Amino acid sequence: MRKKTVLAAALVVAAGLTLPACGTGDDSPKSPVTDVSAEAKTRAATVLDRPFTKPDLVLTDTRGKKYDLREQTKGKPTLIYFGYTHCPDVCPLTMSNIAIAKKKLPKADQDKLQVVFVTTDPERDTPAELAKWLPSAGDPSFTGLTGDFPTIQAGARQIGIGIDPPQKKKDGSVVSMHGAQVIAFSPKTDGGYVLYDDDTRAEEFAKDLPKLVRGENP
Repeated sequence: MRKKTVLAAALVVAAGLTLPACGTGDDSPKSPVTDVSAEAKTRAATVLDRPFTKPDLVLTDTRGKKYDLREQTKGKPTLIYFGYTHCPDVCPLTMSNIAIAKKKLPKADQDKLQVVFVTTDPERDTPAELAKWLPSAGDPSFTGLTGDFPTIQAGARQIGIGIDPPQKKKDGSVVSMHGAQVIAFSPKTDGGYVLYDDDTRAEEFAKDLPKLVRGENP
């Protein structure tokens, strides 16, 4: 249930960076929406040569409160992921892998790490729905955010992730096509400097998280 979508280009090695999306659909690429320079990918992590600026997003959290992403995560190691609770495969697996890896950190580092899940299906993913889903799919400490779709889409594009409006299929199911990358933001610079694809395993996150918490390259 995946779709490969080309959303970024201009690697230092002159190769295209392919960003996948979860959902159903064909495998035809879309036009790039941003340019990213990055060091050659080694294992799970891609260390970006030009870090992303943290998205300027003010949304609603699982308590129904306003959540300013930049202010709330300023100076904190932060992982950001765009997905939806009705995703049949990639989203719950990604959240689970991060949760497993986070539990291997010392308690002090667990408290520092911020994991932010932004829905790409805000009509169905209400604050209450996110509050119910996140503890089972990932960890109770994860932050779930929802809001209006254009705002969420614009925020995703700021970090090179493309998302499409949810589409209802003939069988009545609803599919949200979205880039399925995790972006890590440094506590030192607040820049998004490391990217993880949707095939990153829990043990790979676990290996890198101690360095990410310190703002170091994995």
